[in-house]
Amino acid sequence: MKKNMGTIDKAIRIFVAAVIVILYFTGVFSGTLAIILLILAFVFILTSVISICPLYPLFGINTRKQE
Repeated sequence: MKKNMGTIDKAIRIFVAAVIVILYFTGVFSGTLAIILLILAFVFILTSVISICPLYPLFGINTRKQE
């Protein structure tokens, strides 16, 4: 797969993931909601690291600058 995530997109995803993790450890989220949000945070971090969002091609989105 071709990389399809830009720098700003990756930064936003990492920021959101960090906020979710912080809110989890401070006790704001608990139970099933916490598990779902932690999985979402993991997916955000994973997609940011590899620079590929598998949903973007389905919707025709590409936030990466073309070289």
